[in-house]
Amino acid sequence: MSYTENEKILPRNVEEEMKESYLRYSMSVIISRALPDVRDGLKPSQRRILYAMKQLNL
Repeated sequence: MSYTENEKILPRNVEEEMKESYLRYSMSVIISRALPDVRDGLKPSQRRILYAMKQLNL
């Protein structure tokens, strides 16, 4: 990766960056994968399996 002269690389505390990144990642996982949906009680992966089974007429 190369940088041009007008770009700035700002110093960042690694500990703080890890905390913020992990918090963002964990919230994303909880919202998108871990919690069942209120509408039908299914997790996204379960919903995909049922959809695929329907497409295959199983």
